[in-house]
Formats: sequence, structure tokens, C-alpha cells
Amino acid sequence: MSVLEMKVPSPGESISEVEIAAWLVEDGDYVQKDQTIAEVDSDKATLELPAEESGIITLKAEDGDTVAVGQVVCLIDTSAKAPEGMEVKKSNSMSATKEDLQASIKQEETNSYAKGTPSPAAKKILAEKSLKTEGIIGSGKGGRITKQDALNAEKRSSNKTQKPELKEGQRRVKMSLLRRKIAERLVSVKNETAMLTTFNEVDMKPIMDIRSKHKEAFKSHHNVGLGFMSFFTKAVTKSLELFPAVNAQIDGKQMLLHDYADIGIAVSSPKGLMVPVVRNAEKMSLAQIESEIKRLAIKARDGKITPDEMSGGTFTITNGGVFGSMLSTPIINPPQAAILGMHNIVERPVAIDGNVEIRPIMYLALSYDHRIIDGKESVGFLVNIKSLLENPLKLVSEDNEDVKKLLEM
Repeated sequence: MSVLEMKVPSPGESISEVEIAAWLVEDGDYVQKDQTIAEVDSDKATLELPAEESGIITLKAEDGDTVAVGQVVCLIDTSAKAPEGMEVKKSNSMSATKEDLQASIKQEETNSYAKGTPSPAAKKILAEKSLKTEGIIGSGKGGRITKQDALNAEKRSSNKTQKPELKEGQRRVKMSLLRRKIAERLVSVKNETAMLTTFNEVDMKPIMDIRSKHKEAFKSHHNVGLGFMSFFTKAVTKSLELFPAVNAQIDGKQMLLHDYADIGIAVSSPKGLMVPVVRNAEKMSLAQIESEIKRLAIKARDGKITPDEMSGGTFTITNGGVFGSMLSTPIINPPQAAILGMHNIVERPVAIDGNVEIRPIMYLALSYDHRIIDGKESVGFLVNIKSLLENPLKLVSEDNEDVKKLLEM
């Protein structure tokens, strides 16, 4: 017998443990090389775990288990032969039709993840405590009852006063490792930083006029749409050059400054809020920024974003305006020292040269760590962003008067 030990690979720097979100195979199944056998949650993203070789698999961890990076989570008997009649797939094989693959996946999910069926570890716990599966809502794939579900049921049974039974219309859903880590980080920011928020408003008419007049030509020339985020990112990078403390972080008793701007862009995904990073944004044009944001947003939406693509940012921009937010106090993304919040654009009456006009106005919010950023710097930084956005041609240079130079067309 030749047995391969499969260990948890490192998802990225600073990650020491992960959680088995769901096994996609059963103990004793025959798996094929490169077949996805499990989904693994880290504090940054959900990753797929592929089989390193073909053979009979023996699971060494349960759904919901927290395991260390480098820990053995399963064994594969590589000397085992495929079951009779089973087609052995080759890497990059295109022989199977789309319908065959969909049918295979559907059948595998039906066989392996029946709703309300306990995993082996969960079944053992339930049997030892004489607990029934009725009333236990499985959090595993397809509603399967995991080891953690069984442990939770045991706790409810032994101490009903602390956790009352679910009432009709109530249900419990296990928080993912990603969501739990986000919760911990947000609480730590509130407790460990001297966070303060300053506000301002920006007249979006100059940018909206540029977009309205040149968006079709820009898209035709650069093969990407012209959005607001590239203007804001460019304004942020130029302002960070003037106020370097906003682009810094605390490192023990020192302040760590950055001569580059790696800008995190908060995006919504099926897994929750994620913050992919646009590297060296200070060197990019509007088109390059738009292209990179689009690439990262698609990866985040499809669950293919990597931990490395979400780490190491020096400043973050978040846009609650896409959900209709008028004003908010965004929370700093540690270890960064500041975050800019964008909001919705609303037509408001404003005074222009002594006259009242209706203009598209956006409220801006800058949350910052007052331990290393003074009020003068934070206000100056936000005022400079406002000035650049209301005079977007200055995003290229102070004396620029050519919109085509701004858009590189």
C-alpha cells in the first residue's frame, strides 16, 4: 500500500490556521487527481483543496474543524484502483459534456450530502448523548449535520437556560471563519485605535460632465468603463503624497511610512465584504486603475480572490453610496491608519458665486487613527481630495487644461 499524506497548504503570509468549511467527498471515496475534495476557509478567503493524487481517501478532520497549516487532513491510498466502471479523468480532459458534468455533480451532492444526515463524528456524538437529528439544522453542504452542529445540540440540551430552544420561525446559521475574523478585527479597531472621523462634501458635476461627454470614447479606446472610483483613487494617491502620515501605520513605538500607495478597494461579494488591493496605484492612469479594479472585483465575486491580493494595503476606499448610504463613519482597516468613505450622489441646493444652484453633491468621510494623524493633517487631506475632484484636470498636473491628457486618449 502506498499512502499519501495531504497537508493543509499555506493560504498566505500570517495565516496559521484554517477551517474545513465542507468536505466534498466521503470517507472511503475514490478521488481523482486535481479533483476538488474540500472547501477551506481562512480569515481572508475561501479556497478549494484539490486531491494531490488519485486513490481511496481517508478523512482525518471533520466539517467545521479548525486545523493548523501543515496539518494532515486526509490520506490517499494511491495504490488503490478506481472502482469498476468509473471513468478515470485525465487532466484538462474535454471529453465530458457540460450536461454530463452537471449530472455528475448533482448526483454526487445527492448521495453525499443528504439534508439532515449526520457526519460520522456527528453521529457518534448524537448517539452518546441520546440526541435525535430532528430539530438540528445542518450547516454543512446540502444541510448535512456536522460535528459542530452535534456539539451545539449537546450544549443546548445540557444547558437550556443559557441557549433556549429555537422557536418557530427561528434558525441558527454558523458564522463562517471569514465573518468571525471580520467581527474580531472590527471590535479590535474600536478598542485599540483612537479613531475619529472628519467630513466634507464634493460637487460631482465636473467629473459627471467628463464622464457624460467622454465615457463612450474612453471605453472604445481603453476597453474599460470610466467610473467614479478611478477619479477617487487618483485623488487619494496625490493627496497621500502631500500628507504621508495618512499613508502610514503604527509599528510598535515607530511610525512606518510608505513611499507607495497600495489602495484597498472594498467590494461586496457572496462571502461578505472583501478588500482587494490595487498595487502602486500612484503610478497608474485612470484606465489602468479601472481595469485593475474590474479584474479584482470579478475575482472577489467569483470566489477566486487570493489572500495575497487582499493583504498589504496602505489605505482603503469604501463606497457605501452604491447601496444608497448618505453618510457613515467607516471603520479603519488595520493596520492602516485611515479609510475614505464615499456615499450616494444627491442633487442639493448650494451657493455658487452668490447664487443658489442645484448640484450633484456627495458627502465624504475620512476615519483616521488620531494617534499618528493630527486633525490638521486629516482635514487638509480631505480638503485636497475635494479640490482635486472638483477640478479633475489637476489630477494629471497643476497646469493641465486638456481633458484628453487626463483620459489618455
